[in-house]
Amino acid sequence: MAVDWHARVDYKENMKTTVNIFKSLADETRLRLLLLLQGQPELCVCDLMHALDMPQSTVSRHLAYLKKHGWLQDRRGGVWMYYTLNKKLASLLQAQLVLVIATLNNDPLCRADQNRLIAYQRTKERSSCA
Repeated sequence: MAVDWHARVDYKENMKTTVNIFKSLADETRLRLLLLLQGQPELCVCDLMHALDMPQSTVSRHLAYLKKHGWLQDRRGGVWMYYTLNKKLASLLQAQLVLVIATLNNDPLCRADQNRLIAYQRTKERSSCA
């Protein structure tokens, strides 16, 4: 019986991709970031720092991880980076995002994040992230 090595390579790549998707969701901070970014046109790192009450280095590290695994898009604006959910999410990512949002949208910690984000956005000076 001949082994189809091309099918085996595709299987390994698909398996690796799927494992990495689930690894990217296996962190509370990354889940909180995805919830904050859903429904937003874009947020800068300073917005997310205040919403999560975490230092810039921690927030940036998690954002970079999410971007690396296909969840986010970014753009530079001066000294700040701005993030948005990837508009071209793979179907597996879209399905997982729907599940994450449905599961955690009413979580007290995620609600507190949203409230801190809203309060910060109301009070921040536009020039701080321009």
